[in-house]
Amino acid sequence: MERAKLLNAIIENAIDGIITIDDRGIIEHINPAALALFGFERHELVGENVSVLMPQPDKERHDSYISNYKNTGREKIIGIGREVLGQKKDGSTFPFRLGVSEVKFSDRRIFTGFIHDLTQAKADEIKIKSYTEELEVKIKERTRDLVKLINELETAKEVVSEMFEKEKELNQLKTRFVSMASHEFRTPLSSIQLSASLIDKYSERHDIDNVGKHTSKIKNAINNLTTILNDFLSLEKLEAGKVEANPQGFDLVSFAEEITEEMQLMSKKDQLIVYEHQGTTAQVYLDPNLLKNCIINLISNAIKYSGENTMIQFNSRLKDNELIIEVKDNGIGIPALEMNSLFEPFFRAHNIGDIPGTGLGLNIVKRYVGLMNGSVSCESDQHVGTMFRLIFNF
Repeated sequence: MERAKLLNAIIENAIDGIITIDDRGIIEHINPAALALFGFERHELVGENVSVLMPQPDKERHDSYISNYKNTGREKIIGIGREVLGQKKDGSTFPFRLGVSEVKFSDRRIFTGFIHDLTQAKADEIKIKSYTEELEVKIKERTRDLVKLINELETAKEVVSEMFEKEKELNQLKTRFVSMASHEFRTPLSSIQLSASLIDKYSERHDIDNVGKHTSKIKNAINNLTTILNDFLSLEKLEAGKVEANPQGFDLVSFAEEITEEMQLMSKKDQLIVYEHQGTTAQVYLDPNLLKNCIINLISNAIKYSGENTMIQFNSRLKDNELIIEVKDNGIGIPALEMNSLFEPFFRAHNIGDIPGTGLGLNIVKRYVGLMNGSVSCESDQHVGTMFRLIFNF
């Protein structure tokens, strides 16, 4: 008796629901926890088929489940347990874990169902899934933002690196400019000062020959200073983006002959500048000022780096809207290892000795030619001389 009371007390106070049914599915006993879960009073369920606590389709199939078990002995849930849906009095459903055990008592077959409510666990599971999905979305967003940020940082790093390299290059150019300018300006100025002093001395003696000699030196020194200043001004305008090509039509032959005559006056003793043109026409469409600056620069170099009693060839060829201009000398040539640096600003080959110059001329030529959509190339041999070629299409 005491044992029965103890068992009943345990069932009545169990946290999980407990339902007992007979082999026809009729509810014989249901504890308070199960009543609370389904929302029924005890008298509403005892004597009723347990299917009243099930939603469709289990409601209709439940009796067949029991019948199949009784006929075949195959267990689908008894002694195994599974997750099912229960239906409350108000028609709503809830998930629970159902474990069923079979008891044979006094020639009767009784089934006891143990019900563990999974409502909160499922709600938590849904929340966790929702949180997980939100977290995955945030992770993807953060990853995308991080990748974007890394790319932006890499781009910024490249930009800063490029700016640093340009700043470094600019500082090097400034240093070379100051060094070169101080040297190139000092030399002609010293020559002018010395020649001026000697002219005063020779004037007192009426030494006309020496006066003329030093007057020529002053003119040459001023010429050098003018060239240096023109190079600096041209480079400054190019760097500031103030130089633009303004093409127009003109006669190339008369244009080139005028330059040849002008440069012949600046040539060394017995140097001869020879101009030749090939083509059935001489009409071109280019910027005459930029082209003149390029040709004068190339012929000046040819004069400077060639000896006395030499010939400088200045040729032009015009065919099918292509113009080729060549300036060729038989001077000191350019070392092969230095050809790649030829058009860099302030570059001067190592074999020039004390020949004055800024190292800016060829850089200016290349940039002027580029503004006219042309190209410039050079061929040089220290035993033969140098040839520069300009090519334009229009």
